[in-house]
Amino acid sequence: MGIKLIDKINAEQAAGIKDRNYPAFRAGDIVRVSIKIKEGDKFRIQDFEGKVLAVDNGRGNASGNFTVSRDSYGVRVEKLFPFASPWIQAIKVVKKGTARRAKLYTERTFCSHKAVRKLVKK
Repeated sequence: MGIKLIDKINAEQAAGIKDRNYPAFRAGDIVRVSIKIKEGDKFRIQDFEGKVLAVDNGRGNASGNFTVSRDSYGVRVEKLFPFASPWIQAIKVVKKGTARRAKLYTERTFCSHKAVRKLVKK
């Protein structure tokens, strides 16, 4: 009884996700996610642009989510966005990446190749 109820709820939420028509993206792509933010009694839209590190559980699943990472004033910022979130207004693929992995968690610890080259030259 309980499992059937959970499956029914997941099916309803997955149907809502498919109606949104998010673009196809994968790890390594640079995306711009427009998020609705509430400040007091007003709402505004803020963009978060960065590299997709991972897409978990698929985009048609109610529990699916994706991780976007960017550098902000020298500090790495990562955000985890659920596909079913009502706060996501739009997702736009800015640039397609060529990643050889499905999850780019190694970028959390290693610096970029350009930074390494700059260090070697000096």
